[in-house]
Amino acid sequence: MYLSYYGLEFNPFDKDIETKYAYETKDFTILKNRLEFVKENKTMALITGNPGMGKTFIIREFINGLNKNLYKVIYICMSTVTTYEFYKQLCYELGIEPPFKKIDMFREIQERILSLSKDKKINIIIVLDEAQYLKPSILNDLKMLLNFELDSKNYISLILVGQPVLNSILRRNIFDALSQRITVSYNMAGIDKEELRNYIDSRIKLAHGNNGIFNEQAIEAIFNACNGSIRVANNIITKSLIIGKTKQLQTIDSDLILEAINELALG
Repeated sequence: MYLSYYGLEFNPFDKDIETKYAYETKDFTILKNRLEFVKENKTMALITGNPGMGKTFIIREFINGLNKNLYKVIYICMSTVTTYEFYKQLCYELGIEPPFKKIDMFREIQERILSLSKDKKINIIIVLDEAQYLKPSILNDLKMLLNFELDSKNYISLILVGQPVLNSILRRNIFDALSQRITVSYNMAGIDKEELRNYIDSRIKLAHGNNGIFNEQAIEAIFNACNGSIRVANNIITKSLIIGKTKQLQTIDSDLILEAINELALG
């Protein structure tokens, strides 16, 4: 098997690796600090980045670190749902049997949020992933969901996560009332070359692999191909390890990386 050939006890570049083994890029550190601010201040955040840059991974690590006795997280990635289905999902997550009418669901959702916050001292965090696909009607309703009549206090934290196009969507005039509520905004830059080099070294050490599997030219080729995406880098690295074992190569160079990229492009 290709893993044992390189002394690896498991694939440290697998997308399902545990969050406790997260490699902290600059994006990771900045975003984690901003999410902490959102958590403490019950405010609204907008997190954007190209696919594969680790948005969802960082959000998952943030959620896993919360005290479940103090925080209730509602994570929704059903990005193409209707407004009614969205409210229905919120009802289920809050333990509410959804009423037939949307206006009744809205009322019960707010009542449950107030009850959890005031009576049980539980903080609600709603995370909407792939939010660039949310229907305009849902985005418009979010500002009302955050508005608790005459009470100016915030009762929930709302985190919108999506691709950079979400920034352009929220700049439209019809979403002014919602975008004005955003107090934390961050667009991920992606992994840089030095971080990628350290990332590969740390992953290999984590799996107790051999030293020097990837030479400097290979790392350069991976960086040029991945465009800041850790997911793409992981796919290239895994494919190159498979090809390298097949060719009985102890060191992976740029030519083998290019071969791996070409194979991935062919599907």
